[in-house]
Amino acid sequence: MFGNLFEEDEEEGLSSTSSKGRVSKVGEEPPPHRGRSNLCGIKNQGGTCYLNSLLQTLLFTPEFREELFRLGPEELGCLEDKDKPEAKVRVIPLELQRLFAHLLLVDQQSASTASLTDSFGWNSSEGTNQHDVQELNRILFSALEHSLVGTSGSAFIDRLYHGTIVNSIICKECGNVSQRQEDFLDLTVCVCGVCSLEEALWNMFVEEELFEGNNLYRCAQCDRLVTAAKSAKLRKLPPFMTMSLLRFSFDFAKLERYKETGRYSFPLTINLRPFCEQVDGDDSDYSYELFSVIIHKGGCYGGHYHVYIRDIDELGRWEPPEEERKPKTQKKGKEEVKEKPQLKLNGDDPLSIFTSIIAEESLKSVLLDQLGQKLMEKTGSSWNKKFKKQYGPIAKFLQSHSDVFLLVCNGTRVALKANLPSPEAEPCSPAELTTNCDPSTTPDPGASEHLGPNQKPEPEGSHWFDLNDSTVMSIRESDIEKQFQGKESAYMLFYRKTQLHRPSEALNNPQYKVPSQLIQMAEEENIKLQKMREAFEASNNTVELCLHLAPYYRLENGALQSISKESNGYTALSFDRRKSVGDLRLAIYQMQELWEGDMALTVAKSLPAGLHLYNTLTDDNISLFSAGIQSSTHLFVWNGREVCGATVLIGAEWEPVLLTVVRPSFDDVEYEMEDGVECEDNREGFENGSPGLKREARGFAGGATLGEVREALGEPKESLLCQEHNGGKRREQGAGEGGGSSGWRVFPHDDMQRTLKELSLKDGDALLVLEPQSFDSSVFTLNGDVVTVTTPSDCRWLQVELHPPVTGGLVEQEEEIKKIKVPATGSMLLCEVKQRAIEELQLQDQTPGAQYCLRQTDCTGKLLPPVCEELSVRDAGVRLMTTLSLCLGNAPKASQLFLHFTMGAAPSAGMEIDIIVEKTCTVKECLKAMLDVVGLDGTCWHLRRLDWCEEVGEPLMDEDASLSELKISNGETLVVTEGRLPPKVLQCFQSDCRFMFLIVSFTFIPLFFPYQGFLKISVWLYVDPLNIQTDFNHSENGPALEKTMTAGKINSLFAGKGTELRSMGQVEISDEATLEELKTQILTLPALQDVCVPATGFMRVWQLEGGRPARILRGQQVTLRKLKLTSGMDLCVQQLLKEEDLGPKEVLLNVKMGIPGEKCYYPSEELVWDASHDSSPRCLRTCLAAHYGLSPDSLLLAKHQPDKHIWEEICSWTHVSKKKKKKKAESLLGAPFHLKDGDTVGIKNLLIDTNRNFITLEDEQGQQRLREQQEQRRKGGNAADSNSAGFQKNGGQTKTRKPEVALSISVGQFK
Repeated sequence: MFGNLFEEDEEEGLSSTSSKGRVSKVGEEPPPHRGRSNLCGIKNQGGTCYLNSLLQTLLFTPEFREELFRLGPEELGCLEDKDKPEAKVRVIPLELQRLFAHLLLVDQQSASTASLTDSFGWNSSEGTNQHDVQELNRILFSALEHSLVGTSGSAFIDRLYHGTIVNSIICKECGNVSQRQEDFLDLTVCVCGVCSLEEALWNMFVEEELFEGNNLYRCAQCDRLVTAAKSAKLRKLPPFMTMSLLRFSFDFAKLERYKETGRYSFPLTINLRPFCEQVDGDDSDYSYELFSVIIHKGGCYGGHYHVYIRDIDELGRWEPPEEERKPKTQKKGKEEVKEKPQLKLNGDDPLSIFTSIIAEESLKSVLLDQLGQKLMEKTGSSWNKKFKKQYGPIAKFLQSHSDVFLLVCNGTRVALKANLPSPEAEPCSPAELTTNCDPSTTPDPGASEHLGPNQKPEPEGSHWFDLNDSTVMSIRESDIEKQFQGKESAYMLFYRKTQLHRPSEALNNPQYKVPSQLIQMAEEENIKLQKMREAFEASNNTVELCLHLAPYYRLENGALQSISKESNGYTALSFDRRKSVGDLRLAIYQMQELWEGDMALTVAKSLPAGLHLYNTLTDDNISLFSAGIQSSTHLFVWNGREVCGATVLIGAEWEPVLLTVVRPSFDDVEYEMEDGVECEDNREGFENGSPGLKREARGFAGGATLGEVREALGEPKESLLCQEHNGGKRREQGAGEGGGSSGWRVFPHDDMQRTLKELSLKDGDALLVLEPQSFDSSVFTLNGDVVTVTTPSDCRWLQVELHPPVTGGLVEQEEEIKKIKVPATGSMLLCEVKQRAIEELQLQDQTPGAQYCLRQTDCTGKLLPPVCEELSVRDAGVRLMTTLSLCLGNAPKASQLFLHFTMGAAPSAGMEIDIIVEKTCTVKECLKAMLDVVGLDGTCWHLRRLDWCEEVGEPLMDEDASLSELKISNGETLVVTEGRLPPKVLQCFQSDCRFMFLIVSFTFIPLFFPYQGFLKISVWLYVDPLNIQTDFNHSENGPALEKTMTAGKINSLFAGKGTELRSMGQVEISDEATLEELKTQILTLPALQDVCVPATGFMRVWQLEGGRPARILRGQQVTLRKLKLTSGMDLCVQQLLKEEDLGPKEVLLNVKMGIPGEKCYYPSEELVWDASHDSSPRCLRTCLAAHYGLSPDSLLLAKHQPDKHIWEEICSWTHVSKKKKKKKAESLLGAPFHLKDGDTVGIKNLLIDTNRNFITLEDEQGQQRLREQQEQRRKGGNAADSNSAGFQKNGGQTKTRKPEVALSISVGQFK
């Protein structure tokens, strides 16, 4: 039938779900439990949604299921023997039995059909192919009938689904009746042209077809052609009636498939008496009720299947659909607001605010990430702005009030302990019900639903469910009406006779009539799954705790410090987070047999200052999960009062801060230099590694005041406490003074009463302690509230190391590097430093005449550009007590730049070349100097800069600009790249003007220009051979027309018969060049030197799509990048006889007037239509009427579609928006005409031409060729030559689809 017509949508096909909210620690996560519906879905293998929908329908057909289960192993065999050659195992029914038992009895969210499809003989790729479910229904029934040959169930499909139709032809003259009987398993009913199932059945079985006129019937009794009537009736009605809706049809005019999406209703109950041959039975014999609807979503070339099913045996648990359970926000009247009790709020107490927010929620819980937003809506201020400074983050605040708040659903929601959210109102995922939710919140299966005022109560009896692969959802019966029409609509209908009643023992009993061996198999599978889940849950809920025992700690510097420095200070314990806090306390008691007295468990955290305690676990009845205990949580085990006799303050407000206490140190310390490394035992304790300041790390409680800190340091009240100025950044004004100076801000007297938290002091901040006598030294200077610390003068020196020359690309051994320390000050010139270093290293004797320069190094050891020796140490930004490298080479002057450059590629280590140029030199002069260094000559070169990721970037377009104007800095790397830049000045050429076109092909050449933004363009010239007056075949560079291509590849707008395209050469241009520069560059080609273009406005550039002009490129100064010109795009350049500058809404049309009485037109003319203010058909008609001097009402317009060889008449229309019910303005630039540059518009003058048909003889011939091509494709022949019919849409390329494969099921021989 349809083969794999329906390729499944990617989103819908992969509809299998997995549990949320957890990441498995070990192994594979076991399959989740069944959902709230207690029904099992089926996994999608990639494209088997059609199979899943049909299998679920058969499963919920109790009579089919029981007939299948009635067949035992004695008739079907055993699956264990299927590989034995002598055994006759009926694999398909056995696998179907197992699948049905799995769906009924195994506690799993979804079952797999892999074993069943293997029994079909399908390979792995067959599972990804989508097929038609109507075709599968017939093929599966046929396969089952063949598999059950010779068994007691060989005819059960025939008994359940087989019906007969009798076709009768009655002779109107003699009354003779000719009948023929047909069998059916499903009825195929028409959708096209009818609006309901009853109407379609009426047309099939009530309406008569008359044979009359030229369509007479030959009566056997009359032996001649007579008038007759043909009709059909249902003779035998099966217990189950399947209706297949013909929603997919073929349009023979458009030669394509389409889907009928119009409204097509069908009843929930139907009486077939009017359509039957025998009508004398009871109504119950003809009455059917709907129990399954297979739905197709999508179009004729792709989609997805799912099924609505009525649960006849009430196996599932129905509940209102999810959207009905969600509370609907409604505007409440003033009376309702008054009646609702309002909680008393304290705007400064976050505890009362959060309690009020959660209590007002209908679900009695709030998503943790939405709590801050609701706080802002409630108070008008954010948490960070109002409370964070005092209470810390929201999560920490909630954790510190664990006696009030409780985290549920894997920590994603927060609720009040006194009022937990209903698990039925906000369920966790199936996996979360057993792992991540607290046991106290586990949902009760028997819990009743709390329905809102607008929700209907749960209906009695069987209910409807939507089974969508692995997902099963409750729906209402009224939802079926939504599938009457649209892209998602009913495709197959399954009815059952109302006479079929189910026994009471079958209701709510999934084991009813299931064979014992299958029940046992399901029980074993459930036991296996339960063990897997228990092992997984135990592993996933085991947390690793770090226990810190109080006897091994002491309180020091406001934090707990481990007595033993050798061990890590804690004991690891693995514990199940589902157990209670009391269980954990008991386990620790058993571990610590010698523990005496009370035991308190407090959550701790290791901070830079030490261990700090937060909240104590006081409720022994809650689980560790509810208490917020996670893996790697630190717990401090103590008596809850003191540690080693010292009282411990707990909570976030007392969180310790590790400060760096800085004190003056005036001890004389000498340093020695060993291989450039400074050696001093106490050196790391000094500021900048130098004497003057000594540092010490000390911890203090965050709630301690600054005065208490001063007292703890043992400093007198007269001492000053200072904080490093500007966030600890060094001030640059002292860069040349012995490592620089630093500034400190003095804390005012009022800050002595403020806590460290209030002062926003954090770990690592420096605190300078100065006594009044400290200012007697020149090191410390007080200016207002700022203290300046200056490095002593005995550290004013620079170290110079001699870098050996590079030999063969390798640096000589490191021990040969010589180092010397030169005394220096900030005002000393660098040339003096270099001279002293050369003298001490005695280089003037070893390498006379050699030039040296001083270079700094970065943090990676890379040499930086040479410093300017005309500057002082301070002006050059060189810090004292640092190292300079003495290298061979010249140092740049203050007016010069030191640059690196490479040839043609991104720079690599050791491949850069150095050059010194003047800052005022131009790009062209710099490029010439670089080419001279490498010994190259020529003009086909340009310079490029490096981008931020050290790759070759944009070219330097302005070759006459100086380096300083382009902001090229010292030490920058430039790349010399092959290729010319586009010229800036338009060149004018003198010759005869002629009408011409140029085809410009953009080609990206990665071999020569591998950098983004550079294009190489091939230029093609079209000239009408009748007008050629000049020989373009030769130029000074030799033959230029070495390439030709037939003009048949270009639309007839540009090429006629016998014309050809000739190559004019190539131009190279950047995508940053403008459209004007592109036109100028094309005119510089030698082959076009005789063409005269007064200005670039006399040249028009088209963009080609599919071989036809699509749009005109507008804007002379717009860059090629902004015009979205990319590699492989074709441009057509047209010479104009007058200057043109089109606006963004001006459309260039080719208009031609029809010749009265003939199927042809006058020669076409170009017309520029301004559609900026009005783009309606009336405006275009007015513009054409003014052009031809006619009345607008006498013109008839049509747009030509050259690919289909048809004309589309342009007329007025009205479009009404479905959403806003407003009329949209008519625009020819949009649907359905999409008028654009280059379109052809035909005109008929109705005053003198009565022929309203725009078709020409060429169009008729083109349509004939299209029909012949379509006929050849239909017959499987080769497609006709594409040149004979022009380019197809989208460049002649059609969407490729997978080859259609017939659906089949392999069945063994059992006869």
